[in-house]
Amino acid sequence: MNMTDWVEQISEGMDAVHAQWDTFKSHVKKTLGIQDPILVMPYLGYGTPHKLHLKGRVLEDEGIKLQEEHAPVWENLVNMYRRFETDELPAVPLRIWIEDQSPITVMTDDEGFFDAEIALVQPLTGDRLWHPIQVELLLEEERVVSHFSQAEAIVVTAQAEFGVISDIDDTIVHTAATDLLKMITIAYLGNERTRRPFDGVAAFYQALQQGRSGQAGNPIFYVSSSAWNMYDLFIKFLEFNDVPKGPIFLRDIELSLANLLYFDHEAHKREYIKPILERFPHLPFLLIGDTGQQDAEIYYQLVQEYPEQIKAIYLRNVTPHNRDRLHQLTVMGEVLKERGVEFLVFDDTAEAAEHAARHDWMLPSLVEV
Repeated sequence: MNMTDWVEQISEGMDAVHAQWDTFKSHVKKTLGIQDPILVMPYLGYGTPHKLHLKGRVLEDEGIKLQEEHAPVWENLVNMYRRFETDELPAVPLRIWIEDQSPITVMTDDEGFFDAEIALVQPLTGDRLWHPIQVELLLEEERVVSHFSQAEAIVVTAQAEFGVISDIDDTIVHTAATDLLKMITIAYLGNERTRRPFDGVAAFYQALQQGRSGQAGNPIFYVSSSAWNMYDLFIKFLEFNDVPKGPIFLRDIELSLANLLYFDHEAHKREYIKPILERFPHLPFLLIGDTGQQDAEIYYQLVQEYPEQIKAIYLRNVTPHNRDRLHQLTVMGEVLKERGVEFLVFDDTAEAAEHAARHDWMLPSLVEV
């Protein structure tokens, strides 16, 4: 038996034990009458005037509290524990509709997630960038606090000049993703208020959303290898720091040895980026990441697959002392520029803003970020 087979067998055993534990825990809580309220968490969706995509999750409300900036570490740890100690609800039906359109019904999977594709008989009209979506929980239990939840989806219209796909960790917010201990301290011992974006990020992303016309409504998508369990933290981080909100795509954490040993950042990010590019085949994109992990390689490969859609790649330089890495990026950039794709490794957000303004992707008056 090779290593891969051995890891897979252990993972299958761990999955079985985890499933049995969840069943046992649910039974005990139900018997003792200590079940938590049921929470529907719809994520920000996206689409066109003709079709919308919405993802979300149904789980028990663990009572995560909004923290103050100077909250003690133990309170942050309690919140983080509650985020990951989730009790998901599988096989739960939901009804989803927008405005006066006919509703659709979806079912949650084993991890409590639901995915909905809403085809619109009547196209959405107007200048509104975000459209409300109603989500109804079709479950009759006393612990259902509210059967209705409000969701939103950004609608990409012909007015959009381009889209933006951005990494989060070490691209928008400093998380020291290349240093495990520092990353754990920043990501798990802090909260939504202690995280800070790099200087100029909010103004830069706002300018990109406005585009050269100032009213483009360009969509911004965020893709990260952080867990879906941290979704609420990311949403609040964007809100508190005036970074434009947008659909966020995160990672489903599976408690298995195979997932821990062999998690593939490239495969994960491609899994979410490719559908975005394919759902908007006539929309060009700017890709923003950092030099610390695999963003350059992922984006480089996407250029090969979608050569007409990628206008530029921006990488925040978080490895300034790694000469080998910078040489790799220089070679990569030369190849991309020969293919007509702008490529910039930047130290400060202002450099990226100035570059974008020179290419008429944002108003020159907003260069000072």
